[in-house]
Amino acid sequence: MDWVESTAKLRQWTRGGARAPHKPLLFLYALGRYQQDADAELKYGAVEEDLKQLLAEYGPTHRTTPAYPFHHLVSDGVWEVRTDRGPGSPGSGVRELRAAGAAGRLAPGLRAALRREPSLLGRMVRVLLDLNFPPSLHGDLCAAVGLEPEPEQTQWLSPARRQRDRRMRELVLTAYEYRCAFCGYDGRIGAVPVGLEAAHVHWWAFGGPDEVDNGLCLCSLHHKLFDKGVLGLGDGHRILVSQRFVGHSPAAREHVTALAGRPLLGPRPGALPIAAAHRSWHTGQVFHGAPRPAAAEA
Repeated sequence: MDWVESTAKLRQWTRGGARAPHKPLLFLYALGRYQQDADAELKYGAVEEDLKQLLAEYGPTHRTTPAYPFHHLVSDGVWEVRTDRGPGSPGSGVRELRAAGAAGRLAPGLRAALRREPSLLGRMVRVLLDLNFPPSLHGDLCAAVGLEPEPEQTQWLSPARRQRDRRMRELVLTAYEYRCAFCGYDGRIGAVPVGLEAAHVHWWAFGGPDEVDNGLCLCSLHHKLFDKGVLGLGDGHRILVSQRFVGHSPAAREHVTALAGRPLLGPRPGALPIAAAHRSWHTGQVFHGAPRPAAAEA
């Protein structure tokens, strides 16, 4: 079996471009646990809180449960579930999984393949990350699930992934005149910009195009906060700040909460602004909670 191809083709519920990374998150978690202990089973009752936290931080904005992927990942051939009564999942209900003492782990064929070819794990991780999450979150996700891919493994590219347009970064940075659209940061070393990145509004992993009207020039901090759903874009291209964000320091207030309601800086005249469809996708699929009221003018 081609395990990398199976990883790329995980069957996920989807409707209208909605994110459903439940299975990829569980799979990443299971690969991380396998890397730490190849023989360990994951008792649902013991890992439920870990999975809830992953879904809350990296999953969709609507309420969901880790019971769903724990049961349904079996259908993809990479995962197995056993209960106190023997092989097989009791269903996708939280109570059923808890009561039956359900435990899951990677499918026997996959465990055997990973023993024969340890580098396979890194390739599968790269596919899961590339096809489901923006690059700004990859390092955090690996740390969250305890994965430590080898350096050479992290460079492997999936044959299933779409090819990114290498011109995207330069086109976006040019459109925003090499400054962060949220805070105005425009640092350089000589003629080379530093700490500035091209952020996809509608994530590339979920079909967002490599086009200027789907890109923002952001500093590294605001790119990470934008992809984490702390920051967003509202009507009139004004900055949204989630009410769920908490920061008491002057730096947190200056660099995050004070942005609420401010207009974007850019793009320059003649460049395409962010398309409404892409803004809407980000607000519905990434931005967390309700926006803060606009910050009072000094």
